[in-house]
Amino acid sequence: MQTKTITISVKRDVEERFRKLAGATYGKHKGYLGKAVTEAMIEWEKKKKTTDVNARALEMLRKGFKMGKITWKSRDELHER
Repeated sequence: MQTKTITISVKRDVEERFRKLAGATYGKHKGYLGKAVTEAMIEWEKKKKTTDVNARALEMLRKGFKMGKITWKSRDELHER
């Protein structure tokens, strides 16, 4: 696995809490911060992708779907009895 060094600025209190939690999770061995940051970045990416997919799906539902020659304007018309 290739790694890349990055430099970031975070709030001091966030950094302190993160280091403490990462140390408790991975042990304070060489590379523990890198493992924790990598895990956090992967989880953030998954959450962001899911949020984006959900937003697009909701927008499609709001706009409606073109269903070919079907001319119902609403779901209620489709289920009238």
